[in-house]
Order: sequence, then C-alpha cells, then structure tokens
Amino acid sequence: MENFQKLNRLKAVLADAGQTNKWLAEQLGKDPVTVSKWCTNTSQPDLQTLAKISKLLKVNIRELLVDRSNW
Repeated sequence: MENFQKLNRLKAVLADAGQTNKWLAEQLGKDPVTVSKWCTNTSQPDLQTLAKISKLLKVNIRELLVDRSNW
C-alpha cells in the first residue's frame, strides 16, 4: 500500500477560484510542470511561494494547507 499524504490543497483552491495550473505558473514565473507537481503533491512550494499564491488567489494561506472544515 502506498503511503500518500496530501500536504497542500492547491488543486482544490485553484478549482474553487476558477484558475488553472498554467495561469498560476505564469503569475509566479514558474514552469507549469513545477506547479503541476505542487497540485499533485509530488513536491511542495516553499512558504514564501505559498504566501504569494494565497495573495494571488485571495485566500488565507491556511486554506492552501488544510481544509477549512478542519479549522
């Protein structure tokens, strides 16, 4: 059994905001492959990047990390 853990909710938050991985990559000046890896939890953005993402998507940074229902 694979030990898989979701460390961020970026894919869900992007969907809620009506934005795409490609859009986010363009806004951040990142490779779309990098953003795709973040969305699939293959790799993680650093905290500074998470802060930028939260501003771009106009959400609390906590929403990128934990489901709001768990607050």
